[in-house]
Amino acid sequence: MICLILSVFAQIFKSGWTGVNERTFIAVKPDGVQRKLVGEIVHRFEKKGFKLVGLKLIKASEDLLREHYWDLRSKPFFSGLITYMSSGPVVAMVWQGLGVVKTARQMLGETNPANSLPGTIRGDYCVEVGRNIIHGSDSVESAQKEISLWFRHNELQRWEHSGGRWIYN
Repeated sequence: MICLILSVFAQIFKSGWTGVNERTFIAVKPDGVQRKLVGEIVHRFEKKGFKLVGLKLIKASEDLLREHYWDLRSKPFFSGLITYMSSGPVVAMVWQGLGVVKTARQMLGETNPANSLPGTIRGDYCVEVGRNIIHGSDSVESAQKEISLWFRHNELQRWEHSGGRWIYN
């Protein structure tokens, strides 16, 4: 039932999700917050030219996390993942820009930090997969669902990026 509601909600948010209006969900996980990497991560996205349209510090409930990681529920690490993600605050963000989903995934690096290149967030700051400090949506569809799960519509801001003309043609 919750998946159906999220799918409907994602469809409501769908309009305007292409081009420079594409959005993605990024979360700095509890280990990233504890290691004081939030500012560095925000800085990287801002320097890239993406626009921050939503941000909040939240102690995610187990229900929220179970819904977020629903696709992983049959994996042996699922229970530990929920425990880890609920162990401290998470910084949830929504970023907007041209190709932001794909570019953000490249900026994050591989899920397993051992496979991440230097210069990526995980390549620069992570050692093991169980503490990989950051989550990013893997598709526009996932971003729509994740954003609607973590943010209410009125928590997302619409504003003009004054540097936009220097970023986009």
